[in-house]
Amino acid sequence: MGRYVSTALALVVCAFAGTAQAQDIQLNAPGVDEDLTDRLRASSLLLQETEDVRTAQDLVAAARADYGRLVAALYDAGHFSPVVRIDVDGREAARISPFGAPSAINQIIIRVDPGPVFQLGTAEISPLARDTELPGEFRPGGAVTTGLLRDTAGAAITAWREFGYATAAVSDQQITARGQEAVLDVRVRIEPGQIVQFGTLVPRGQERMRVDRILAIAGLPEGDTFSPETLSRVEGRLQDTGVFSAIALQEGEVGPDGVMNIEATLVENEPRRFGFGAELSTDDGAALSAYWLHRNLFGGAERLRIEGEISGIGSEGISTEDVEGIDASVGLRYSRPATFTPDTTAYVALGAEYLDEPAYALTTIGAEIGAEHHFNRRLIGSLGFALDYYDIEDEFGDRQVTVLSAPVGLTWDRRDDPLDARDLFYLDGSATPFIINEGSGGARVYLDGRVYLGFGDNDASRIAVRAQLGSVLGGDITDIPPNFLFYSGGAGTVRGQEFQSLGALQNGVESGGRSFAGLSTEFRQDLGETDFGLVAFADAGFIGADAMGGDGDWHAGAGVGVRYDTPFGPIRVDLATPVRGSGVGEDLFIYIGIGHAF
Repeated sequence: MGRYVSTALALVVCAFAGTAQAQDIQLNAPGVDEDLTDRLRASSLLLQETEDVRTAQDLVAAARADYGRLVAALYDAGHFSPVVRIDVDGREAARISPFGAPSAINQIIIRVDPGPVFQLGTAEISPLARDTELPGEFRPGGAVTTGLLRDTAGAAITAWREFGYATAAVSDQQITARGQEAVLDVRVRIEPGQIVQFGTLVPRGQERMRVDRILAIAGLPEGDTFSPETLSRVEGRLQDTGVFSAIALQEGEVGPDGVMNIEATLVENEPRRFGFGAELSTDDGAALSAYWLHRNLFGGAERLRIEGEISGIGSEGISTEDVEGIDASVGLRYSRPATFTPDTTAYVALGAEYLDEPAYALTTIGAEIGAEHHFNRRLIGSLGFALDYYDIEDEFGDRQVTVLSAPVGLTWDRRDDPLDARDLFYLDGSATPFIINEGSGGARVYLDGRVYLGFGDNDASRIAVRAQLGSVLGGDITDIPPNFLFYSGGAGTVRGQEFQSLGALQNGVESGGRSFAGLSTEFRQDLGETDFGLVAFADAGFIGADAMGGDGDWHAGAGVGVRYDTPFGPIRVDLATPVRGSGVGEDLFIYIGIGHAF
C-alpha cells in the first residue's frame, strides 16, 4: 500500500478492562528527510498527541485510516510508488477487523519506504485559454507532486474563468505511473463550457439591511460577462460597509440563456460599536479618545460616528514654558455608501476644536461635505468642500478668520497588514486649496510615504522608513490659520524633541513654517515566538520659512522601544533623546500608545 518515517512515542497503558493504550508507537522511515518526516507525522492519526484514552478498537481504526493518509502525504511529496506497512503487535493492521480488535495492544510499528521521487514524462493539459500561465514545473522531466497537478489544473480553470467561462472544469484525466522508471505520465482534459453573463444578486440572511441597498452597494453588473475579479469586488464592497460579519457568494446554475445568478449569504454585525484609545508622552502629557458608531442607521449601511479627544492632560506640570495646556475636539461624521456609484461614499462632517499649543491657541468650528471613491480596494480618492471659522491667538495678535477650502486626497495602501506592516508600502497625499476671508488664497500640500521591508523567517526582522513633505503656497502669513502651517517635534514627527519645538521666523515673528520635511526609520525585531518585539529608531525634521524650503533649520532624535502584540495592534513604549537641536545630552522622552509610530 505505502510507507513511513521513524520516531518513538510512549503512551501510558490503561489499567481498566476492555481498553489498552499502545505502550509504544514507532514510525520507521529510513532515508526520509526531516521535512517529509514531519509531514508524515502530521498526517498520521496514530501519532497525534491526545489526552483522551484510546481503546484498542480506536487504535486499530486509526491504523486502518493511516494507510490512505500516509500514502496521500507521500504522493504530495512526489513519491508515487511508496510502501506503507502498519504492524499491530506483529499483525498487519489492514487485516484486523475494526470490530475484532484485540483486547490489548502493546506495540504499533509504522514502516514507510517512500520509493523514488517521480518526474513527469508526458505533461499535457488542454485546451488552454489565451495567455494561461501554468506552473513552470509542469513539463517533461520536472519534479511532480499531487500539489503540482492540482495547481496546474487550477491555473487552467482560473484562466478560462477570467475569460467568462464560469463553469470550466476538468472533464477527463489519465495519470499513469511507470514505477521502474519513476516517471508519471499526465494527460488532463479541460471542458471550458460556455461564456456566462451575470444575472441578479440574490441576498439571503440579512435582518436590518434593505435589499435595494444591498444591491446598490454590491453593484453586480447584470448582463456583463462573468469575471472572478468582479465577484471579488462585489464582496469587497459589502465588507467595507462594516455591516456584515460574514459574506459568502455562491455561483448559481447557468440558465439556457447563459445567465448565472449569484447568491449572497449574509450575516450582520451588531449595528452599534464604541471604542477608546490612550497615549502618553513626557512632552505632551496624556491623550484620551473615544467614539460611538452606528453602522446601519437607516437600513442602508449609513454610518454615523461621533468621536471626541482630549490631549495635553497633565502637560501644565511638564513644562510651563513649552507646553501650554489641554486640547479638545469633538466631531460628527455621517456617511452613505453607494452614492452616485457603487464605489462612491458621500459624507457630511461637523466638528469643533480647541488647541492650546506652545506657539498659538485657537478655537475652530467647521463643516465639510464631500465624497470618497474607491478605485479599487487599495486606492481611495476623496474630494470635499469645507467651511471653517477660526478664533486665533498667536504672535501676530488676536484675529478671526473664515476659511473656505476644497480638500483633495489620494491614498494608496499596499501594506500587508495596516496594524503591523512587514511588506510593501503606504502613500497618502493631499492638496487643500483655500480662500481666507474672501480675500487671500493659496493651497496646502502634504505627502506621507512609508516603505516596509521584512527579512528572515516570517519577516521577524523589518526595516520601516517614513518620509513626509509639506508646503503652504500663497496666502498672507497673518491670515493663514496656524494649524495650516508646519511644526516639528513630538510623536508624529521627531521623537526625542519637544512637541512643536521647531518652527520658523515669519516677518520676524516666531511661527510655523511654510515647508516641512521629515524622515523616520525604524528597525523592528520580533523576539522568538513571544508577543514581544524591540525597536531602534531615528527621526529627523526640517522646517522652512518659505514654501520651497528656504531659510530653515532641522533637528533630530533617536531611541529604542518595546512592542507587545495584541489583536488590536501592538502596544508601543518608546524612549527617545535629542541628537541634534535643543536638549542634546539632557532631555529624555517617553511615548506610550497603541500601534506602531508609523
